[in-house]
Amino acid sequence: MSTQHRDVVVIGGGIMGAAIAYYGSKAGLNITVLEKKELASGTSSRCDGNILAIDKDPGFDSQMSLKSQQLVHELNKELEISFEYRNPGSILVCENDNEMEAANTWVKRQQDAGLDFRMLDRDDLRNESKYFADDLYGGLECKTDSTVNPYMLTYSMFYSAEKQGAKIHTNTEVKNITRNDAGQFIIETNNGVFTANKVVNACGVWAPMIGEMLGLDIPIIPRKGQLIVASRQQPVGLRKVMEFGYLISKFGGERKVDPLTEKYGVALVFEPTESQNFLIGSSRQFTGFDTRVDHEVTKYIAKRAVRFYPKIADMTVIRTYAGLRPWTEDHLPIISQVDQIPGFYIAAGHEGDGISLAAVTGKLIEEMISEKEPSIPISPLRFSRFKERVMG
Repeated sequence: MSTQHRDVVVIGGGIMGAAIAYYGSKAGLNITVLEKKELASGTSSRCDGNILAIDKDPGFDSQMSLKSQQLVHELNKELEISFEYRNPGSILVCENDNEMEAANTWVKRQQDAGLDFRMLDRDDLRNESKYFADDLYGGLECKTDSTVNPYMLTYSMFYSAEKQGAKIHTNTEVKNITRNDAGQFIIETNNGVFTANKVVNACGVWAPMIGEMLGLDIPIIPRKGQLIVASRQQPVGLRKVMEFGYLISKFGGERKVDPLTEKYGVALVFEPTESQNFLIGSSRQFTGFDTRVDHEVTKYIAKRAVRFYPKIADMTVIRTYAGLRPWTEDHLPIISQVDQIPGFYIAAGHEGDGISLAAVTGKLIEEMISEKEPSIPISPLRFSRFKERVMG
């Protein structure tokens, strides 16, 4: 079997691989993508499509999202294939005084960080949707938030990357990676052997398996999230809505909810799609690589949605599905070179923010490989932070 030599090999054909291939090929890098199944067949096709700053910790997190939002805004003009980009902003709703108080603090911190946030009162919620429950207190809004079709964005970036010279191999599973004496990577797949000067691990929840082949421990764990797709017989809402409790469950705080809602990490996420359906989530569970839908969890997601939108109880459910989110302990992705393996990079661990942060991730990896000045500070994203913390 012949060996093919490539300059940069990206492992993973999801949205991260797509963004790296797009920005890399645009900058003139010779990029080859290896995907074990079809493009966007993993997490990128089992999620919602939001590019949010509203749920990011003010400071580094939200600045990174803002940068990604700007890049996606540009991609909307640059890419040939449309990916249903809309820019309606998003809102978080509160159901009690404690949440309103926390929301006030959150909005002030975000405004201080220069983001376009404001508080909403009961009247604002009424104007937003007549379907909201009457007892909701208010909430907050982030004006810059946008939404895309994640599958189409992935596909669209790959389509343009290929036109820019990137090579894409689907149904090509990496079985082993070693390094030869010249420091090149030898990548064995079910479709032949590739050698490469540089390798980017963009495998999401499967990133640790690629790491193991090179003796690296990558601390990413799959966290399951479920969604319900329902049909929109009436215009329930025009933009993304989440409950403030979503933030609390994302960052591991205490909420006033029943024990099972807490256990399954269930919090309202409501998102209208361009095809006039809507997505309802969300849940967070550590169940390994199991992507089966748990109907008990679906029941609690539906119950939570009806708490905020009582009138949607009789709307038709089309399907339910679950996807795995690549979780890291400090809720930040790993976008980094690996010091002990020159030429090896990781772009994974974005948990539920992969769609939000794909563009900026692709750009940062291209800048690292090309040895350019990074668009944003990258030290919080470096791989070595885990080792430092353990030893410290």
